[in-house]
Amino acid sequence: MNMISLTIDGIKVEVPEGSTVLDAARKANIRIPTLCFLEEINEIGACRMCVVETGARTLQAACVLPATQGMDVKTNTRRVRHARKTVLELILSNHDKRCLSCVRSQNCELQRLALELEVTDETAFSGERTEYEVDSLSPSIVRDNNKCINCRRCVSTCYKVQAVGVIGPVGRGFRTSIESAWDMSLNDTACIGCGQCIAACPVGALKEKEESPLVWKMIHDPNKHVVVQTAPAVRAALGEEFGLPMGTNVTGKMVAALRRLGFDQVFDTDFTADLTILEEATELIGRIQNKGVLPMITSCSPGWINYCETFYPEFIPNLSSCKSPHEMMGALIKSYYAEKSGLNAKDLAVVSVMPCTAKKIEADREELAATGFPDVDAVITTRELARMIKSNGIDFLSLPDEEFDSLLGDSTGAGAIFGATGGVMEAALRTAYETITGKTLENLEFHMVRGVEDVKEAVIPLGDLNLRVAVAHGTANAKTLLESIKSGEKQYDFIEIMGCRGGCVDGGGQPLVDAETRVRMDPRKMRARALYQADEGMTYRKSHENPGVKRIYEDYLGEPNSHKAHQLLHTHYTARNKYKTPQKPQA
Repeated sequence: MNMISLTIDGIKVEVPEGSTVLDAARKANIRIPTLCFLEEINEIGACRMCVVETGARTLQAACVLPATQGMDVKTNTRRVRHARKTVLELILSNHDKRCLSCVRSQNCELQRLALELEVTDETAFSGERTEYEVDSLSPSIVRDNNKCINCRRCVSTCYKVQAVGVIGPVGRGFRTSIESAWDMSLNDTACIGCGQCIAACPVGALKEKEESPLVWKMIHDPNKHVVVQTAPAVRAALGEEFGLPMGTNVTGKMVAALRRLGFDQVFDTDFTADLTILEEATELIGRIQNKGVLPMITSCSPGWINYCETFYPEFIPNLSSCKSPHEMMGALIKSYYAEKSGLNAKDLAVVSVMPCTAKKIEADREELAATGFPDVDAVITTRELARMIKSNGIDFLSLPDEEFDSLLGDSTGAGAIFGATGGVMEAALRTAYETITGKTLENLEFHMVRGVEDVKEAVIPLGDLNLRVAVAHGTANAKTLLESIKSGEKQYDFIEIMGCRGGCVDGGGQPLVDAETRVRMDPRKMRARALYQADEGMTYRKSHENPGVKRIYEDYLGEPNSHKAHQLLHTHYTARNKYKTPQKPQA
C-alpha cells in the first residue's frame, strides 16, 4: 500500500493513498466538524461545514478532498472559522428553531455545532422561510421538513443501505427539499418503516411515531391490565440514554424501571424467541423432509417482511410462517396468560418495547389478532422508553436489578442473541442439530454466522444432512442475496435476513449515535457483544431446553407446529403495491 505524507495544522501525518483530508485529520486526532458526512454512505461535501485551507483560491471540503503528497492543510484559521459559522447561520435561517419541543434537543448535531461555533444570532440572514406540512400518516415515522437541513444522509441511507429509495431531493436552490415521489406521504410509498433514515438524520426532521401517550393512557386506565415485554436488543442499548457506555447490559434496571412506570406484568420477549426457534426449526425440518419450498427464510424482522412483500413477492412462499417473537408473546398473553390469570382478553393491553420502528407497522397488521383482538396494542422504541423513564422522574442508574415475571419470563441464551445479525440462525442451528442428530451439541458457538460482514455463508453438517445457510442484514444486502438465488448462482436451505444492518441492535428505534462517534465505535459490534456475553452466562443456552417453553407445550400448545400453535403463533404474508392511493399529509 502506497503511503503519502502531509501536514495538518503543523502536524505531520502519513495516510494510505486514496485517503481524504478528513481521514488524515482524524488520524492526527484533529477534529473537523461535519454535518452531511456519513462514512461510506454519504460523502458528498454538500454542507461545507468541513471546509479547510490548502493554499487553493477557495476553501475546500475535507470529506471529499483527496490527501496528496506534501499537502499543507489548515483547519482552524480565521477564514475557516468564519466560513463555517456563516454556513451554519445560513442553514439556521431556514430551520425551525423550536428546539425546546424538539425530540432531538440536546442530542442534535446542528445544535451542538451552533454551540461550538458560538452562533448566538439566530436571526442572521433572516427573511423568507419555507413552510411544510408535517407528514405523520405512517404508523412508524414522522417527517418534518421544517427541520430538514438537506444534508441527504437519509436519502443515501434509504438508497444505499436499504435499497428502498423512496425519498430524494426535489427543486433547486432555496426551494430544494427532500420529498417522496409525487409529494406523497411516506405511508403511501414503498417505505418499509425500518427507521434507518431516523438513525441517519442529524436533526429532528425524522422521528418515530410516538405511542407513549397511548401507553400512559393504558397504564392509567383502572379497567386495563397492562403487560409489557422487551426485546433482547433493548437491554443492550437502553443504558446509553442514561450515560452508560455503549453495549452495557441493563436488563435488571430496565425491568425495575418498567415496574415503576406502572406496568402490571413485565415479560421477556426472549421467551417467545425460544418458542420461535422450536416452531421455526420444526417448520424447516418439515420442509426438508417433505420437499417443501426452500430456502426457508426467517420472518422475525418486520422491516424485511415489508421489503419482501413489496419488492420480492415471489419469495413470499419461502418465508417462515412464524410470527415474530413479540407478536407470539402478545398472542400468548391474550390466550394462555389470560386463562391462567382469570382475565378476559378484552381487558388486557400488551405493550412491546422494541429496537425497531417497523414493529409499529407490524402491530397494525389485521391478520395479527389471534384472539380476535390485536396481539400487540402498542409499540414503543428504546428511545421512547427512555423518555418515559426520565419524564417519570426515575433515577435509572440507582435502580436495583430485578427479574422478569416468571409465567412468560423464562429464557435461554439462544433467545438473547436474537438481537444480533446471525443470532436467529445460530439459535436455530443449536436446536436443529440436536433435533436432527439426536446428539448433544458440545460447541454452541457458530462463529461462521456471527459478525457484520454483508452476507455470511456456511455449510453446517447435521448428521447426514449438510445444511446450506446464509445470513444477510440490511435490505440492500438482502437484495444482493435474493438476486443471487434468482439467477441460480447460489443455493441455500435456510436464510436469516434482518432489515437493519447489524440486526436489531442497530434498529431504527435504538439510541441515536452521531456520525463522528460511529467512526470510532461500531454500535452493531458493541451492543451485540453484550448479547453474546449474556448468552454465555445463561443456565440454559438452547431454546428447546427452556423449562417454560416445555411447560407451555405440555399445558397448552401440544407440540411445535400443532394446530393450536398454528392458530396462535403463525401467520401469512401478502404481496403489496409499491405505491398506494395518495393521502393528504396530516399536520
